[in-house]
Amino acid sequence: MNAVTPAIRLTSRKNWSSVLGRLVGASAGPIVGFALLLVIWKIISMRIGDIPPPESTLLAAFNLFKDPFYDNGPNDVGIGWNILASLSRVAIGFLLAAFVGIPIGFLIGRVPVVNAICSPVINLLRPISPLAWLPLGLLLFKASDPAAIWAIFICSIWPMIINTADGVKRVPQDYLNVARVLNLSERKIFTRILLPSVLPYMMTGVRLSIGTAWLVIVAAEMLTGGTGLGFWLWDEWNNLNVQNILIAVLVIGVIGLILDLGLLALARRFHHSEA
Repeated sequence: MNAVTPAIRLTSRKNWSSVLGRLVGASAGPIVGFALLLVIWKIISMRIGDIPPPESTLLAAFNLFKDPFYDNGPNDVGIGWNILASLSRVAIGFLLAAFVGIPIGFLIGRVPVVNAICSPVINLLRPISPLAWLPLGLLLFKASDPAAIWAIFICSIWPMIINTADGVKRVPQDYLNVARVLNLSERKIFTRILLPSVLPYMMTGVRLSIGTAWLVIVAAEMLTGGTGLGFWLWDEWNNLNVQNILIAVLVIGVIGLILDLGLLALARRFHHSEA
């Protein structure tokens, strides 16, 4: 027993060393990348006096996040309320797009007649900038919040429709032939064949949609006003507060990165479950 124990300990140490080495290797790239970004930012701030340096900007960001949910009136609220306002608009518009777009994608991929009818319309509307739909949303809903959600809905729906339809079309015909031989109902074909096969494609569309939605909401809030990161950024520009503009840009980037990484992990999980 005593002879075996040192071998077990040695193997355990090797495993921990291997795990630690992988963690260090995985984190080295991002650390170097962010360090380079800070260095470039510092050089720019030294050459252009109007650009605040990273150390003072990060300190100001820390002070902002010390009390993110204060409320001193309609145009003076904490950054936490602005983040929540933007995220809530994105969530509503995104979920509405998923509720409409994913079933349409299944229909387009499954029914050739629906594909023939819808494809030309989608190809016509898809290249239109989401912000071009914003004035129409203001006209229809007479309010800024529904108009912003409308813009999110429009920009989010196309990747979901296209990727879901593409996934349905790529389902092996042999699977459908077997289902036909077994006389499976359309519901069983959907739950047992189509949905498991299409999930990776559908998750790719979801990931593309949420990234686009987060890009659009900032621009939409700049135009519609109220609360939200876009409005806060534009308001700080009007006040010529460059430091807070940089903080807004960093916050928008961090939240977008978190959303993308979360959905990427979810998409990989579906891919592994299908493998």
